[in-house]
Amino acid sequence: MTDDGAHDHDDWTAQTKLIRGGLRRSQFQETAEAIYMSSGYVYESAEEAEAAFKGEHKRYVYSRYANPTVSMFEERLRQLEGAGACMATSSGMAAVFAALMCQLKQGDRVVASRVLFGSCQYIITTILPRFGIDYELVDADDRDGWERALSKPTNVVFLETPGNPTLDVVDLAHVCGLAREAGASVVVDNVFATPVLQRPLEWGADVVIYSATKHIDGQGRSLGGAVLGSESFVADTLQPFLRHTGPSLSPFNAWLLVKGLETLTLRLERMCANAEALADFLAEQPGVTRVRYPTRGESESAQLARRQMDRGGTLVAFELAGGKAHAFKVLNALDVIDISNNLGDSKTLITHPATTTHQRIPADERADMGITDGLVRVSVGLEDVEDLKADLGRALENAAG
Repeated sequence: MTDDGAHDHDDWTAQTKLIRGGLRRSQFQETAEAIYMSSGYVYESAEEAEAAFKGEHKRYVYSRYANPTVSMFEERLRQLEGAGACMATSSGMAAVFAALMCQLKQGDRVVASRVLFGSCQYIITTILPRFGIDYELVDADDRDGWERALSKPTNVVFLETPGNPTLDVVDLAHVCGLAREAGASVVVDNVFATPVLQRPLEWGADVVIYSATKHIDGQGRSLGGAVLGSESFVADTLQPFLRHTGPSLSPFNAWLLVKGLETLTLRLERMCANAEALADFLAEQPGVTRVRYPTRGESESAQLARRQMDRGGTLVAFELAGGKAHAFKVLNALDVIDISNNLGDSKTLITHPATTTHQRIPADERADMGITDGLVRVSVGLEDVEDLKADLGRALENAAG
């Protein structure tokens, strides 16, 4: 890593860190962060180049390793998360794969939450076994299941909370405590909650990952990812893996993500308020048999979500009685809300997980995950919530007719 001239300010609040954290101005003293679109860097002498590659002189040597604009994004997110270090990646899935594979080898064992994004589930259940790595899946709310799974030596625990797409919540303190006794590192995909709403490191997690494509960009413009953890984990374990496998974030995308962080809290406040209102609205609609929103109601899961999260997030899932056919009719009748598998966007997006993000998973396994043919996931955006209610209300009415 390089000394980019940025300084951590522990006395700053999260909102100020989102605006000014990691700021590095050039000699031109620009107000907006600069984009350093350069693949390489030059040296004053051969001796300086040698010292840089030996690690004796901290400076930028190649943008696959580090880049000034990428460093600004990494430092800003690191300060917000309260982590020791951060490294950015080209996408969220690159972050997931790197965070796992940099610390796993043949003969190791992974315990993971059962409800995962389809690509995360594929890594755990299909790719890792090719390398001789065993896995066990546990339901999010199965405390006894976590205890049984982590009663054996384990190398990594991987989980999403809330989970994609059913919004299941995992008790972070409980699982992290069990993981420590099992000798495991806990890796948390925090993309649904964001660093504003949930901070897994405070609950005992070791590594936090993000698809920055989602809320951090929040405008549907850029792919990106990030892995955060202790300084030693990033420097000794993660950094060599990323440098030599190459899933680096482009400077332009890093700049978009830096600017996205500036408005993250403001966007989340509106999106969470909209999601809460939309969840209440959907619960009253004919044909909707169940509404899933992490902090809604008085169940044990909702109480846990309120302890771990500042708010319930921007995602709402609901069940339709008529299965796939009914779900497709509702989606096709929408006017304001777009059909898309993305999430965390300023625009409200809707998807049918069983036929999109999780379609590769066999039907019986989807059923075990709670992903029915009637399940619909909504990523709630910044529109006026009354327009969203009206749009969904009309679609539900038309689909029922």
